Amino acid sequence: MTSRRPPLVSVVTPVYNGERYLRECIESVLSQSYTHWDYTIVNNCSTDGSLDIAREYAAKDSRIRIHSNETFVRVIANHNIAFRHIAPGSEYCKVVAADDWLFPECLERMVGLAEANPSVAIVGAYGLAGTKVQWSGVPDQSTVIAGREACRLRLLGGPYVFGQATSVLFRSDIVRSRPAFYNESNLHADSEACFEFLEDSDFGFVHQVLTFTRPRDGSLTSYSGEFNTYLPMILTELVQFGPKYLSDEERSQRIAQHLRAYYKYLGEQVFEGRGRDFWRLHRGKLAASGYPLSATRLARAALSRVLELTRTPVRTAGGVVRRLRRMMVGAST
Repeated sequence: MTSRRPPLVSVVTPVYNGERYLRECIESVLSQSYTHWDYTIVNNCSTDGSLDIAREYAAKDSRIRIHSNETFVRVIANHNIAFRHIAPGSEYCKVVAADDWLFPECLERMVGLAEANPSVAIVGAYGLAGTKVQWSGVPDQSTVIAGREACRLRLLGGPYVFGQATSVLFRSDIVRSRPAFYNESNLHADSEACFEFLEDSDFGFVHQVLTFTRPRDGSLTSYSGEFNTYLPMILTELVQFGPKYLSDEERSQRIAQHLRAYYKYLGEQVFEGRGRDFWRLHRGKLAASGYPLSATRLARAALSRVLELTRTPVRTAGGVVRRLRRMMVGAST
């Protein structure tokens, strides 16, 4: 008998003007202890030296190839282009963003877990974001969790352990299952994909820091943090996936609970000098989820914040409401 050849892993890096960190990213792939991989770098019309760097490495290693987009596309669309360029014979797909990198055992540990557990469609692990370890919450003794249970616990308010594109490994079969793996209209398409594909599969988790994500101004992550797109993301997931993973009562309770937290946050932001873009985003997201922004509820949340901080008399409520009305009219224009 002959031993089975190690499964092929297709690594992909979508890049736009990433010359500052691209070498470090590529070197981290070359340094993997697991060596049966191919690597596609998708250049999104970069105007810096990214393409030259990619060509330099491709000339030295035949496992590296380059695809250059003819026209510029948005970030998530570029990820989908990268997914469409994984090798036909690959069994796994690993994304690594151009300004991130992988620890040397990343592919070995993730593939090892997936190979030992054929029911696992997505593998996660701890990730280092700057100096902070992220994606904790999976019990130390657990390496495989039923996908439905992982999604259910998340929707019930448990920790987010699905990570982001750089921190997970996908089975290539699920990546190939549709023309666009990520929903290009969703800023948090990576999270959405986990909820979609874990309904009938399991989630694996390696209890080791295997990836590094670099906090960077101008990235989707920094934008999400600045505008707090995570609050509407959670509401969207409760509306979209709650019927699959929660009872009607659980879903209603969680939506009500989350809306209380959402309005508390928005009430605080009334006095933080937020511009029209901020309010337009949250107004639009709430409406899209079926819960249009309530001026009355927002006024109550803002007044509660005032009373909490300054003990302002209740008679100032009228002024708060008038300010909110002006703000909401401006956000809708």
